[in-house]
Amino acid sequence: MINLVDIKNILHDPSQGLTEELAQDAGRLTRQYFGRTITLYAPLYLSNFCSSYCTYCGFHSHNRIKRFKLTAAQMHQEMSFLAKQGIENVLLLTGESCQATPLGYLKEATAIAKTYFANIGMEVQPMEEAEYRGLFLCGVDGITVYQETYDRDRYKEVHIAGKKADYDYRLGTPERAAKGGVRHISMGILLGLADAAQDLHALYQHLRWMERNYPGVEYSVSFPRLRSIKGTDFAPCDVDDVTFVRIICLTRIQFPRVGINLSTRENPALRDHALELGITRISAGSNTSVGGYTVTAAEKQDPQFDVKDHRSVQDIIAILKKRNFDPVFTDWRRIENEVPP
Repeated sequence: MINLVDIKNILHDPSQGLTEELAQDAGRLTRQYFGRTITLYAPLYLSNFCSSYCTYCGFHSHNRIKRFKLTAAQMHQEMSFLAKQGIENVLLLTGESCQATPLGYLKEATAIAKTYFANIGMEVQPMEEAEYRGLFLCGVDGITVYQETYDRDRYKEVHIAGKKADYDYRLGTPERAAKGGVRHISMGILLGLADAAQDLHALYQHLRWMERNYPGVEYSVSFPRLRSIKGTDFAPCDVDDVTFVRIICLTRIQFPRVGINLSTRENPALRDHALELGITRISAGSNTSVGGYTVTAAEKQDPQFDVKDHRSVQDIIAILKKRNFDPVFTDWRRIENEVPP
Protein backbone atom coordinates (compact mmCIF):
# COMPACT_ATOMS: atom_id res chain seq x y z
CA MET A 1 0.00 0.00 0.00
CA ILE A 2 1.56 3.28 -1.11
CA ASN A 3 1.87 5.87 1.66
CA LEU A 4 1.06 9.58 1.64
CA VAL A 5 4.70 10.69 1.53
CA ASP A 6 5.33 8.62 -1.59
CA ILE A 7 2.25 10.06 -3.29
CA LYS A 8 3.31 13.61 -2.46
CA ASN A 9 6.81 12.94 -3.82
CA ILE A 10 5.43 11.48 -7.04
CA LEU A 11 2.96 14.31 -7.67
CA HIS A 12 5.42 17.09 -6.86
CA ASP A 13 8.63 15.72 -8.41
CA PRO A 14 9.68 18.19 -11.16
CA SER A 15 11.37 15.50 -13.25
CA GLN A 16 9.83 14.96 -16.69
CA GLY A 17 11.42 11.53 -16.74
CA LEU A 18 9.25 10.41 -13.85
CA THR A 19 6.10 11.19 -15.82
CA GLU A 20 7.35 9.10 -18.73
CA GLU A 21 8.27 6.20 -16.45
CA LEU A 22 4.82 6.24 -14.84
CA ALA A 23 3.17 6.46 -18.26
CA GLN A 24 5.03 3.42 -19.56
CA ASP A 25 4.17 1.31 -16.52
CA ALA A 26 0.54 2.41 -16.55
CA GLY A 27 0.16 1.80 -20.27
CA ARG A 28 1.64 -1.68 -20.00
CA LEU A 29 -0.70 -2.66 -17.15
CA THR A 30 -3.74 -1.24 -18.93
CA ARG A 31 -3.01 -3.23 -22.09
CA GLN A 32 -2.37 -6.35 -19.98
CA TYR A 33 -5.71 -6.21 -18.17
CA PHE A 34 -7.96 -4.32 -20.61
CA GLY A 35 -6.35 -4.73 -24.01
CA ARG A 36 -6.99 -1.83 -26.38
CA THR A 37 -10.67 -1.43 -25.58
CA ILE A 38 -12.35 1.80 -24.54
CA THR A 39 -15.95 1.74 -23.34
CA LEU A 40 -18.17 4.64 -24.40
CA TYR A 41 -20.97 6.14 -22.34
CA ALA A 42 -23.01 9.32 -22.18
CA PRO A 43 -24.53 11.26 -19.29
CA LEU A 44 -28.21 12.16 -19.30
CA TYR A 45 -29.40 14.76 -16.80
CA LEU A 46 -32.92 14.15 -15.51
CA SER A 47 -33.25 17.04 -13.05
CA ASN A 48 -31.36 20.05 -11.68
CA PHE A 49 -33.36 20.44 -8.47
CA CYS A 50 -30.99 20.34 -5.50
CA SER A 51 -31.40 20.84 -1.76
CA SER A 52 -27.66 21.09 -1.02
CA TYR A 53 -25.46 24.16 -1.10
CA CYS A 54 -22.11 23.11 -2.56
CA THR A 55 -20.10 26.15 -3.56
CA TYR A 56 -18.46 24.62 -6.66
CA CYS A 57 -21.56 23.19 -8.39
CA GLY A 58 -23.80 24.82 -10.98
CA PHE A 59 -26.87 23.11 -9.54
CA HIS A 60 -26.43 24.22 -5.91
CA SER A 61 -29.55 25.38 -4.11
CA HIS A 62 -28.51 29.06 -3.94
CA ASN A 63 -27.74 29.38 -7.66
CA ARG A 64 -30.49 31.20 -9.53
CA ILE A 65 -31.18 28.92 -12.46
CA LYS A 66 -34.38 27.59 -13.98
CA ARG A 67 -35.23 24.40 -12.11
CA PHE A 68 -37.02 21.57 -13.83
CA LYS A 69 -37.03 17.82 -14.29
CA LEU A 70 -37.82 15.71 -17.30
CA THR A 71 -41.27 14.24 -17.77
CA ALA A 72 -41.61 10.64 -18.92
CA ALA A 73 -42.19 11.83 -22.49
CA GLN A 74 -39.07 14.01 -22.36
CA MET A 75 -37.05 11.08 -20.97
CA HIS A 76 -38.08 9.03 -23.98
CA GLN A 77 -37.09 11.89 -26.28
CA GLU A 78 -33.65 12.36 -24.74
CA MET A 79 -32.93 8.64 -24.44
CA SER A 80 -34.04 7.93 -27.98
CA PHE A 81 -31.63 10.59 -29.24
CA LEU A 82 -28.68 9.05 -27.37
CA ALA A 83 -29.57 5.52 -28.43
CA LYS A 84 -29.60 6.62 -32.07
CA GLN A 85 -26.02 7.85 -31.65
CA GLY A 86 -25.06 4.28 -30.76
CA ILE A 87 -24.84 4.80 -27.00
CA GLU A 88 -25.72 1.71 -24.95
CA ASN A 89 -24.18 2.76 -21.62
CA VAL A 90 -26.02 5.66 -20.03
CA LEU A 91 -25.39 7.53 -16.78
CA LEU A 92 -28.56 9.09 -15.39
CA LEU A 93 -27.92 12.15 -13.21
CA THR A 94 -29.90 14.51 -11.02
CA GLY A 95 -29.26 17.20 -8.49
CA GLU A 96 -29.47 15.96 -4.92
CA SER A 97 -33.12 16.39 -3.95
CA CYS A 98 -35.11 13.48 -2.59
CA GLN A 99 -38.21 15.70 -2.72
CA ALA A 100 -37.97 16.53 -6.44
CA THR A 101 -36.52 13.19 -7.55
CA PRO A 102 -37.73 10.57 -5.07
CA LEU A 103 -37.18 6.85 -5.46
CA GLY A 104 -40.35 6.45 -7.50
CA TYR A 105 -39.17 8.99 -10.08
CA LEU A 106 -35.78 7.30 -10.34
CA LYS A 107 -37.43 3.91 -10.82
CA GLU A 108 -39.62 5.36 -13.57
CA ALA A 109 -36.54 6.75 -15.32
CA THR A 110 -34.82 3.38 -15.00
CA ALA A 111 -37.77 1.51 -16.46
CA ILE A 112 -37.76 3.84 -19.48
CA ALA A 113 -33.98 3.59 -19.86
CA LYS A 114 -34.19 -0.22 -20.01
CA THR A 115 -35.98 0.09 -23.35
CA TYR A 116 -33.01 1.96 -24.85
CA PHE A 117 -29.78 0.93 -23.11
CA ALA A 118 -27.94 -2.26 -22.15
CA ASN A 119 -26.27 -0.76 -19.08
CA ILE A 120 -27.73 1.85 -16.74
CA GLY A 121 -25.70 3.84 -14.24
CA MET A 122 -27.03 6.45 -11.86
CA GLU A 123 -25.47 9.46 -10.10
CA VAL A 124 -28.05 10.89 -7.72
CA GLN A 125 -28.46 11.75 -4.03
CA PRO A 126 -27.03 9.16 -1.59
CA MET A 127 -29.70 6.77 -0.37
CA GLU A 128 -30.33 3.94 2.03
CA GLU A 129 -29.42 0.30 1.38
CA ALA A 130 -33.06 -0.68 0.77
CA GLU A 131 -33.46 2.10 -1.79
CA TYR A 132 -30.36 0.94 -3.67
CA ARG A 133 -31.74 -2.57 -3.65
CA GLY A 134 -34.97 -1.25 -5.11
CA LEU A 135 -33.11 0.55 -7.89
CA PHE A 136 -30.99 -2.52 -8.58
CA LEU A 137 -34.04 -4.75 -8.88
CA CYS A 138 -35.61 -2.17 -11.18
CA GLY A 139 -32.60 -2.33 -13.50
CA VAL A 140 -29.83 0.00 -12.27
CA ASP A 141 -26.45 -1.68 -12.81
CA GLY A 142 -24.08 0.94 -11.42
CA ILE A 143 -23.93 3.78 -8.91
CA THR A 144 -21.54 6.73 -9.09
CA VAL A 145 -20.77 8.66 -5.91
CA TYR A 146 -17.76 10.87 -5.26
CA GLN A 147 -16.68 11.89 -1.80
CA GLU A 148 -15.41 15.07 -3.51
CA THR A 149 -12.77 15.56 -0.79
CA TYR A 150 -11.76 13.40 2.18
CA ASP A 151 -10.49 16.44 4.09
CA ARG A 152 -13.23 16.91 6.70
CA ASP A 153 -12.46 20.58 7.33
CA ARG A 154 -12.39 21.45 3.64
CA TYR A 155 -15.51 19.33 3.05
CA LYS A 156 -17.36 21.41 5.63
CA GLU A 157 -16.22 24.66 3.98
CA VAL A 158 -17.56 23.81 0.53
CA HIS A 159 -20.67 21.84 1.55
CA ILE A 160 -22.50 24.53 3.45
CA ALA A 161 -26.02 23.16 3.76
CA GLY A 162 -28.25 20.25 2.81
CA LYS A 163 -27.92 16.48 3.05
CA LYS A 164 -24.58 16.54 1.27
CA ALA A 165 -23.11 18.43 4.21
CA ASP A 166 -23.21 15.15 6.15
CA TYR A 167 -19.67 13.84 5.50
CA ASP A 168 -20.11 10.47 7.18
CA TYR A 169 -23.38 9.64 5.44
CA ARG A 170 -21.77 10.28 2.07
CA LEU A 171 -18.68 8.30 3.06
CA GLY A 172 -20.83 5.25 3.75
CA THR A 173 -22.70 5.45 0.45
CA PRO A 174 -20.56 3.01 -1.57
CA GLU A 175 -21.01 0.38 1.14
CA ARG A 176 -24.78 0.85 1.25
CA ALA A 177 -24.91 0.52 -2.55
CA ALA A 178 -22.83 -2.66 -2.41
CA LYS A 179 -25.08 -4.13 0.27
CA GLY A 180 -28.04 -3.26 -1.95
CA GLY A 181 -26.69 -5.52 -4.68
CA VAL A 182 -25.33 -2.89 -7.08
CA ARG A 183 -22.83 -4.51 -9.47
CA HIS A 184 -20.66 -1.52 -10.36
CA ILE A 185 -19.62 1.33 -8.07
CA SER A 186 -17.68 4.35 -9.30
CA MET A 187 -15.83 6.42 -6.70
CA GLY A 188 -13.71 9.54 -6.99
CA ILE A 189 -12.45 12.90 -5.81
CA LEU A 190 -12.99 16.39 -7.22
CA LEU A 191 -9.51 17.68 -7.99
CA GLY A 192 -8.96 21.28 -6.96
CA LEU A 193 -11.04 21.26 -3.78
CA ALA A 194 -8.26 20.20 -1.41
CA ASP A 195 -4.72 18.79 -1.34
CA ALA A 196 -4.64 16.32 -4.22
CA ALA A 197 -2.10 13.96 -2.64
CA GLN A 198 -4.03 13.65 0.61
CA ASP A 199 -7.32 13.09 -1.19
CA LEU A 200 -5.74 10.52 -3.49
CA HIS A 201 -4.27 8.61 -0.56
CA ALA A 202 -7.64 8.62 1.23
CA LEU A 203 -9.44 7.45 -1.93
CA TYR A 204 -6.98 4.57 -2.31
CA GLN A 205 -7.63 3.53 1.29
CA HIS A 206 -11.39 3.73 0.81
CA LEU A 207 -11.26 1.77 -2.45
CA ARG A 208 -9.07 -0.97 -0.97
CA TRP A 209 -11.44 -1.27 1.98
CA MET A 210 -14.37 -1.68 -0.42
CA GLU A 211 -12.48 -4.29 -2.46
CA ARG A 212 -11.68 -6.32 0.65
CA ASN A 213 -15.19 -6.20 2.08
CA TYR A 214 -17.23 -6.35 -1.15
CA PRO A 215 -15.06 -8.26 -3.63
CA GLY A 216 -17.98 -9.16 -5.89
CA VAL A 217 -18.46 -5.55 -6.99
CA GLU A 218 -16.77 -4.09 -10.07
CA TYR A 219 -15.12 -0.77 -9.22
CA SER A 220 -14.03 2.24 -11.21
CA VAL A 221 -12.64 5.64 -10.28
CA SER A 222 -12.87 9.15 -11.67
CA PHE A 223 -10.81 12.29 -11.18
CA PRO A 224 -12.92 15.24 -12.36
CA ARG A 225 -11.21 18.60 -12.15
CA LEU A 226 -13.06 21.73 -11.09
CA ARG A 227 -14.39 23.47 -14.17
CA SER A 228 -16.06 26.76 -15.02
CA ILE A 229 -19.84 27.02 -15.27
CA LYS A 230 -21.11 29.16 -18.15
CA GLY A 231 -17.66 30.73 -18.27
CA THR A 232 -17.46 31.55 -14.56
CA ASP A 233 -14.90 29.91 -12.29
CA PHE A 234 -16.70 29.06 -9.05
CA ALA A 235 -13.47 27.63 -7.65
CA PRO A 236 -10.31 27.57 -9.83
CA CYS A 237 -8.52 24.22 -10.11
CA ASP A 238 -4.84 24.11 -9.15
CA VAL A 239 -4.16 20.61 -10.50
CA ASP A 240 -2.22 21.05 -13.74
CA ASP A 241 -2.09 18.61 -16.66
CA VAL A 242 1.16 16.93 -15.57
CA THR A 243 -0.18 16.26 -12.08
CA PHE A 244 -3.44 15.03 -13.57
CA VAL A 245 -1.61 12.58 -15.84
CA ARG A 246 0.46 11.32 -12.91
CA ILE A 247 -2.69 10.71 -10.87
CA ILE A 248 -4.13 8.57 -13.67
CA CYS A 249 -0.89 6.63 -14.10
CA LEU A 250 -0.31 6.10 -10.39
CA THR A 251 -3.88 4.88 -9.95
CA ARG A 252 -3.46 2.34 -12.73
CA ILE A 253 -0.22 1.08 -11.17
CA GLN A 254 -1.83 0.75 -7.74
CA PHE A 255 -5.08 -0.78 -9.08
CA PRO A 256 -4.36 -2.72 -12.29
CA ARG A 257 -7.88 -4.13 -12.60
CA VAL A 258 -9.93 -1.06 -11.69
CA GLY A 259 -11.62 0.95 -14.44
CA ILE A 260 -10.66 4.61 -14.83
CA ASN A 261 -13.24 7.01 -16.27
CA LEU A 262 -12.61 10.28 -18.11
CA SER A 263 -15.37 12.80 -18.81
CA THR A 264 -15.70 15.69 -21.23
CA ARG A 265 -14.54 18.07 -18.51
CA GLU A 266 -11.13 17.62 -20.13
CA ASN A 267 -10.10 19.03 -23.51
CA PRO A 268 -9.78 16.82 -26.61
CA ALA A 269 -5.96 16.78 -26.72
CA LEU A 270 -5.60 15.61 -23.12
CA ARG A 271 -8.38 13.04 -23.49
CA ASP A 272 -6.73 11.58 -26.57
CA HIS A 273 -3.35 11.43 -24.82
CA ALA A 274 -4.83 9.81 -21.70
CA LEU A 275 -6.13 6.89 -23.75
CA GLU A 276 -2.65 5.38 -23.68
CA LEU A 277 -2.15 5.87 -19.94
CA GLY A 278 -4.86 3.97 -18.13
CA ILE A 279 -8.28 5.25 -19.14
CA THR A 280 -10.81 2.50 -19.83
CA ARG A 281 -14.08 4.41 -20.14
CA ILE A 282 -14.86 7.82 -21.68
CA SER A 283 -17.96 9.89 -22.24
CA ALA A 284 -18.81 11.01 -25.76
CA GLY A 285 -21.13 13.60 -27.26
CA SER A 286 -21.96 14.81 -23.75
CA ASN A 287 -24.28 17.53 -22.52
CA THR A 288 -24.47 18.47 -18.83
CA SER A 289 -27.80 20.34 -18.85
CA VAL A 290 -31.22 18.91 -18.10
CA GLY A 291 -32.84 18.16 -21.45
CA GLY A 292 -29.68 19.37 -23.15
CA TYR A 293 -29.78 16.96 -26.08
CA THR A 294 -33.24 17.66 -27.49
CA VAL A 295 -35.49 19.45 -25.00
CA THR A 296 -33.80 22.72 -24.01
CA ALA A 297 -32.44 25.24 -26.52
CA ALA A 298 -28.68 25.79 -26.21
CA GLU A 299 -29.00 29.45 -25.16
CA LYS A 300 -31.36 28.52 -22.32
CA GLN A 301 -29.31 25.68 -20.86
CA ASP A 302 -27.86 25.77 -17.32
CA PRO A 303 -25.06 23.16 -17.24
CA GLN A 304 -23.65 21.54 -14.14
CA PHE A 305 -20.21 22.34 -15.61
CA ASP A 306 -18.82 23.46 -18.96
CA VAL A 307 -17.97 20.70 -21.42
CA LYS A 308 -14.46 20.99 -22.93
CA ASP A 309 -14.71 18.21 -25.51
CA HIS A 310 -17.63 18.83 -27.87
CA ARG A 311 -16.87 16.05 -30.33
CA SER A 312 -19.73 13.79 -31.33
CA VAL A 313 -19.96 10.08 -30.62
CA GLN A 314 -18.96 9.37 -34.22
CA ASP A 315 -15.96 11.70 -33.91
CA ILE A 316 -14.79 9.82 -30.81
CA ILE A 317 -15.23 6.48 -32.54
CA ALA A 318 -13.10 7.69 -35.44
CA ILE A 319 -10.34 8.90 -33.10
CA LEU A 320 -10.31 5.60 -31.23
CA LYS A 321 -10.06 3.55 -34.39
CA LYS A 322 -7.34 5.81 -35.76
CA ARG A 323 -5.34 5.14 -32.60
CA ASN A 324 -5.97 1.38 -32.88
CA PHE A 325 -8.43 1.20 -30.00
CA ASP A 326 -11.58 -0.87 -30.07
CA PRO A 327 -14.60 1.29 -29.12
CA VAL A 328 -16.95 -0.78 -26.95
CA PHE A 329 -20.58 0.25 -26.71
CA THR A 330 -21.56 -2.50 -24.34
CA ASP A 331 -20.12 -5.59 -22.72
CA TRP A 332 -23.42 -6.30 -20.95
CA ARG A 333 -26.35 -8.46 -21.92
CA ARG A 334 -29.52 -7.08 -20.38
CA ILE A 335 -30.94 -9.48 -17.82
CA GLU A 336 -33.33 -8.93 -14.95
CA ASN A 337 -31.42 -8.00 -11.82
CA GLU A 338 -31.95 -10.28 -8.85
CA VAL A 339 -30.56 -10.17 -5.33
CA PRO A 340 -28.52 -13.36 -4.74
CA PRO A 341 -30.03 -15.83 -2.22
